Amino acid sequence: MNIIKASEISDLSATGDTVIIDARGGADAEDRFDTGHLEGALFVNLETDLSDKAEHAADGGRHPLPDVKKFALLLGQLGVTPETTVIVYDDKRGAMAAARFWWMLKAVGHQEVYVVSGGLEAIVNEGLVVSQDSLELLTEYPGYPAEAWLLPTVDLAKVTEASSDPNYVIIDVRENYRYNGESEPIDLVAGHIPGAVNIPYLGNMGEDGDFLSAEVLKAKYAEALKGHAPEKIIVHCGSGVTACHTLLALDEAGITGANLYVGSWSEWSRNDKPIVTEV
Repeated sequence: MNIIKASEISDLSATGDTVIIDARGGADAEDRFDTGHLEGALFVNLETDLSDKAEHAADGGRHPLPDVKKFALLLGQLGVTPETTVIVYDDKRGAMAAARFWWMLKAVGHQEVYVVSGGLEAIVNEGLVVSQDSLELLTEYPGYPAEAWLLPTVDLAKVTEASSDPNYVIIDVRENYRYNGESEPIDLVAGHIPGAVNIPYLGNMGEDGDFLSAEVLKAKYAEALKGHAPEKIIVHCGSGVTACHTLLALDEAGITGANLYVGSWSEWSRNDKPIVTEV
């Protein structure tokens, strides 16, 4: 189980060594955190903590992974050890930085990490205490033992190869209009990678913003993936963030080991690669 309800936070955090993370992205991420967050939560910034942005998005996309040692240092400052239970949420119903933080923790081998279904909205609706107080990061801490990213990723060359190989399935989790080439609000051009199928990440949630149950997710993806082994599945989005939401959904459905294309559309669309602009 990787996903919990807001109603489970109190019991889970009372079990001992627990750290709660509020992960947000965007230029105003810290301002939004300061406006209100779950009491006791520590702030993590997608733009600076969970990414190491290159000068040009053509080289790794808009949110490339930071060096694993940098992430290990951050975990130490947050007070996270391999034995810590980590609860993470964001203000996008768990679909953005929370899912990315979950993936990165899993990718360094951390076991006990849980994403709050529905995010901050669910926390507020549950009546949990929301605060404007900020906690300081630790100045003395043990190093987190992370040497490499352990979960599978693929690069531009591998996705190029897979795009014409029927043994692979490339999942584009962006909204349908971006995949179809109708318009593109962030990157330079709309469209999709040849051969990619569109399974928007929003479909992992119900109308209330909560994740679908593990059973429903399992049925949904079993039908969509048509028997492809996880190692032949590549998941991407615009910049490698909401793709983690679908990887979380897959994991919850019992489908582990799918590949993250970190560079995603932001890299592909800037490298003179073929682009499909019609379904």
